[in-house]
Amino acid sequence: MGTNLFITWNVDPSIFALGSFELRYYGLLFGLGFVIDYFLFKRFFKDAHLSMELLDNLTVWTIVATIAGARLGHCLFYEPDYYLSNPLEIFKIWKGGLASHGAAIGIPVGIYLFSRKKRMSFFWIIDRIVIAVAITGAFVRLGNLMNSEIYGGVTNLPWGFRFIENMFMWRKGAEPMYSLPSHPTQIYESLFCFLVFGFLFWAYFRRKEWIQRKGLFFGMFLVLIFVFRFFIEFIKNTQVDIEADMTLKIGQYLSLPFIALGIYFILRALKRPANSTPYIGGDKISPDKTNTGTARKKK
Repeated sequence: MGTNLFITWNVDPSIFALGSFELRYYGLLFGLGFVIDYFLFKRFFKDAHLSMELLDNLTVWTIVATIAGARLGHCLFYEPDYYLSNPLEIFKIWKGGLASHGAAIGIPVGIYLFSRKKRMSFFWIIDRIVIAVAITGAFVRLGNLMNSEIYGGVTNLPWGFRFIENMFMWRKGAEPMYSLPSHPTQIYESLFCFLVFGFLFWAYFRRKEWIQRKGLFFGMFLVLIFVFRFFIEFIKNTQVDIEADMTLKIGQYLSLPFIALGIYFILRALKRPANSTPYIGGDKISPDKTNTGTARKKK
């Protein structure tokens, strides 16, 4: 039998507005994720005796790659016809539309370019980046919850959420219109991201030999996140009309190659010898160069 228990979710996504400026929970949580990532990476860089100047450069590259990748991913994967016909709309990020699959492409591309520029090991960076990305993803999904967006299908479970379907009209003073009690998939995904973060964080400090297998953490992250994403899509609502006639949702099709890549990187890492140096070619870091992030050439 069904149940009449549910949670009515009528949270205003805006913290406050001042003229045309509006601070939303989504942006605050997104930014909080980056702040936590920065302090987490300070520890990683200190462990490797790398400079904070190098960390600041990496932070800028990562933020730009994340936002650019997530935005382009949404525009090209979910609504290509509209955005290719209106290319200037791509830059209007404040209107919404970020895709995690796009970020999953943008971040490695940005890290690859950064690693080439600084002559660092791509996998040394990306294996640590994914630890930070996991917790940022958890905060982003909480931001989706505050926006009453990307939720699941109808459910009789007692924790089903009734989301305001037309938030804009409700904030204009109209009578709120609620969805039927639905799966709060934002919470499911957020909790899973926290679990992935906890596992990778634990592995970094308790299984030191794992982090020396370059590409292993990256591969595990891809498999864990996108296998879960593949299955959670079965209970999520369609995001764009085209998905209604598809066997699988767009997010599921996009998840499959990431799962395959994750398996490949895991196998690759296990077959190769351990290597803990952050620089290409096994260069060692000179103790007297830690303030500049430069490496000592092998003799």
